[in-house]
Amino acid sequence: MKKAIYILPILTFFLFIANRAAAQDYKTAVGLKFGGYENGISGKYFTSNEISLEGVVGFRQNGVVFTGLYEINQVAFNVPQLKFYYGFGGHIGSVSQGTYRTFSGSDEFYSRPQLLLGGDGTLGLEYAIPQSPIAVSLDLNPRIELATGPFFDIAPGLGVKYMFK
Repeated sequence: MKKAIYILPILTFFLFIANRAAAQDYKTAVGLKFGGYENGISGKYFTSNEISLEGVVGFRQNGVVFTGLYEINQVAFNVPQLKFYYGFGGHIGSVSQGTYRTFSGSDEFYSRPQLLLGGDGTLGLEYAIPQSPIAVSLDLNPRIELATGPFFDIAPGLGVKYMFK
């Protein structure tokens, strides 16, 4: 919960730097995602003006996780470059023997490799920097782990993407 408090000033910063210039929409973007669970490579593809599919290959200590998300995107605060998005999806991955660190601070110890499988959600803001091919996102990612749980966890995420028209 303490880490979530640090997100509020960052989110406020993005809201105040947004201006009302022409929209910079994109069809596809690739970049980096830094999260409470994993850090990795992300890709986002818009199937329409409001619907996108996002995939993340996340690396964590002793493991890798593949996450897929279906997202609904809307203009936020009447600022064309600022999009509010929310969605759901799932993840599959594995961790080897060792400690599985959750964002909430409770640790799970595994005496052998484990399958990770569960459901994910996302809720965030994305800002496309005007006259630049860069977009920055900030989100919250709730997750329910089913294969090794069940347990629920939530973590912040920060993304930096390169946009393609």
